[in-house]
Amino acid sequence: MDVIPIAPAGATPADVAVYLRPGTLSLPALPPLSLYIHFPWCVRKCPYCDFNSHEPEGGAIAIPEADYLRALRADIETALPLIWGRRIISVFIGGGTPSLLSAAGVECLLSDVRALLVLEADCEITLEANPGTVEAERFAAYRASGVNRLSLGIQSFDEAKLQALGRIHDRRQALAAVEVARRVFDNFNLDLMYGLPQQTLEEAQRDVEQALLLEPPHLSLYQLTLEPNTVFAKRPPPLPDDDVTASMHAWIEQRTGESGYRHYEVSAYARAERESRHNLNYWGFGDYLGVGPGAHSKLSFPQRVVRQVRYRSPASYLQRASRGEFLAEDVEVGRADLPFEFMLNAMRLLAGVPAMWFTERTGLPPTAIQRQLEETERRGLMTVDHARWRPTALGARFLSDLQALFLPSGS
Repeated sequence: MDVIPIAPAGATPADVAVYLRPGTLSLPALPPLSLYIHFPWCVRKCPYCDFNSHEPEGGAIAIPEADYLRALRADIETALPLIWGRRIISVFIGGGTPSLLSAAGVECLLSDVRALLVLEADCEITLEANPGTVEAERFAAYRASGVNRLSLGIQSFDEAKLQALGRIHDRRQALAAVEVARRVFDNFNLDLMYGLPQQTLEEAQRDVEQALLLEPPHLSLYQLTLEPNTVFAKRPPPLPDDDVTASMHAWIEQRTGESGYRHYEVSAYARAERESRHNLNYWGFGDYLGVGPGAHSKLSFPQRVVRQVRYRSPASYLQRASRGEFLAEDVEVGRADLPFEFMLNAMRLLAGVPAMWFTERTGLPPTAIQRQLEETERRGLMTVDHARWRPTALGARFLSDLQALFLPSGS
C-alpha cells in the first residue's frame, strides 16, 4: 500500500493544520461519521477469534474499568480537533465482550460521548453482548443509558458446536439471552456462523431455523474461516468441504428471503429499515473514529483521506493514555490505493452504491478507474451507469476477483 506518514507513532493530532495542508485530492464534501469504541477484554478467547481481545489476568473482576473509561474519554478528547463540527450518525461498542462493562460503566461512557460529541437525534448506538454475560437488569440499564441496539454473539444453538467453538454459553443461555433482548430492545442483531467443525447442511439449517423463530430484526450470518494467528489456524478442525458450505449459503439466502429478510450485504440480512446504519457507513466508505486499544479510524479532510490505528495492547494503551499518546499509526492513503479501498467496501453491498459517492469519498474522478469499470462489465461482475454501481450476482459470488481489479498496478 502506498501510504504517506502524517505524524510519528505516539504523536497527538492537536495541530490539525497538518491534515488541512494542500494535498492531491479534492473532496467536495465530507462523508458521514461514526464512532467505534473498542472494549478489549473477554471471559475466554475463542479459538477462531483474530480480534484484539484478551482474557484479563484474575478474571472479569480484574478489568480496570474506571481507568479504561478515563482513557477512552481522553482518547476522544485528543481526537476532537480532527472532527470539529461533525455529527455522529452511529456508535458501536465492540470487543471483546463489552457486556462485561457494568451498567454504571456504560452510563459513564455514553455520558462522556454525549458531552464531547454531537450525536444525531436518531443516532444508532449498538453494544455487543455475549449470551454468557446477559443479565436482564443490567441490559435494561444499558437501554436506559442510551444503547438502542444490541448485537448478540450467538454463533450456534447446537451444544456440540458451541463447545467446539470454545463459547462460554450453552443453548439454554443463548435462548434466554435472546428473550431478554426481545423484551428490552426493539432493535437487535443475532450473530450466527455456519461451516462449523463437522457441521452438516441439516445442522446449519436447524441453527438458522431456530434463529428465524426468534424473529430478530437483523441477522449476521458468517462462514467460519481459519484466520492467521488463531488456535484454529495452528490446529485446524475438520470443516465441511466447499460444496457443502456453498449449499449452506444458497439455502440461507433462499430461506431468509422467504422469511422477509433482505440480503443487503455479504453476511447481513435485515427486516425492512433494520439494516445496521453503522456498518452501512463502513461499507459505503464513510468515516469513522475508532477509540480504544487497536481501534482503527478512517477520517477524511478536504484534500486527503487518513487512516489511524491506536496502540493495540490494553496495558500499553492505558499506560500511554496518561501521557495523551494514542496513535501507533497515522498515515495518508495514497491516490493509487483509494479506488481499491473504496471498492473493497462498496461492492460488499448487494445493491451497490450511488456512482457519485466515488468522487465524493475519494476525491478522484470516475475517469481514474474507467478502464477497470469497463473490465468489470466485460466480465459480467458489475453493472455500471451514471447513477449507480453494483455487483452482479456473478460479481457477488466472486467478490475477491471483482475487488482485485481495482488494486493499484504493480500490487
